[in-house]
Amino acid sequence: MIEAFFMNISLMIILTGALVGCASTLVGTFLVLRGNSMLSDAISHSIIFGIVVVWLVTGAASGPMQIVGAAMTGVLTVFLTELLFSTRRVRYDAAIGLVFPVLFSVGVLLLNLYARDVHIDQHTVLLGEIGFVWLDTVVLLGYEIPQSLIAMFMMTMVNLLFVTLLYKELKITTFDPALAAALGFAPAVIFYALLFLTSATAVAAFDAVGAVLFVAFVTVPPSAAYLLTDRLWLMLVYGAVISIASSISGYHLAVVLDVSIGGMMAVMTGVFLALAFLFGPRYGVIARLHRQRSERQANALRTVAVHLYSHEDSADQKEENVARALETHLGWTARHARDVIAEGLTKDLIARRGNLLVLTPRGRAEARSILEPWRG
Repeated sequence: MIEAFFMNISLMIILTGALVGCASTLVGTFLVLRGNSMLSDAISHSIIFGIVVVWLVTGAASGPMQIVGAAMTGVLTVFLTELLFSTRRVRYDAAIGLVFPVLFSVGVLLLNLYARDVHIDQHTVLLGEIGFVWLDTVVLLGYEIPQSLIAMFMMTMVNLLFVTLLYKELKITTFDPALAAALGFAPAVIFYALLFLTSATAVAAFDAVGAVLFVAFVTVPPSAAYLLTDRLWLMLVYGAVISIASSISGYHLAVVLDVSIGGMMAVMTGVFLALAFLFGPRYGVIARLHRQRSERQANALRTVAVHLYSHEDSADQKEENVARALETHLGWTARHARDVIAEGLTKDLIARRGNLLVLTPRGRAEARSILEPWRG
């Protein structure tokens, strides 16, 4: 049964993509909240420099040495970016744009000069091929398991352990670095540890899914989750669920449409982001439109309540407290006036006495609550 599990090609591809997504989301959530999500793009491109340097020094084209060495390049990218930004001559985004193309181009140059015959190339690093992960296996406990699956499982566990153990520190340093420094949490150290794990995740993922899909997973699911909740732990959970759903749906759609599996997984992260943007319970477009409509209705009802209260028991009450007066005095259309009156009747704010509109006790209390602060 276990052997059949690891021999299931479709399942291995989906599981690898899901693990890449979960590992990326765990670190990407904090980058998104910090406003540093594009650092993942810089890191994912610059690690090619570290991969080549590690191979030139150690001869290792994969494995722990490659992950650690190349991850240090990601940290170097951020360090150089911060150093350039500290001069105050360029903006932070411009500093990113200046640093990572240099490291990426040097890495590509080294590849072409010294690594032509090695299974390392910029196409592999950037695009990968998740559809072939089942071909590169290692024997573990008597079972042939895709190497990428093992690497990403370990990387996911490391990231999960990091977030679990330092959850409080990560939360404080993300939302209030000054308070974190005052409490002795060393926000700079935690930030660079986060970037190191981001770089390590990128290196672990590059052979399977490439840098492009890694950037999609590290940025888009956390962004979609951010539109769904304000709770950090829920954001982490939602991001992981979106990553898993993107891997499953992306794989099956890619098979049906006969297109790139990794590309379709990336597309599905965008689809889920679009759905969150439209239907998010708090920040979604539809929810915002509903709130705006509700606020307009509430303001219209308050206006009617004040208008009726102002003319209540006056000589001109019969002329002012009728539907026609709402149209002429407030500039409303007949349909809008009817809708507001109907809403007021439903909410027991106003009542009808023939053509006359009168306030109920609840409507009178509403009008007083609005007028009394101004009169006081």
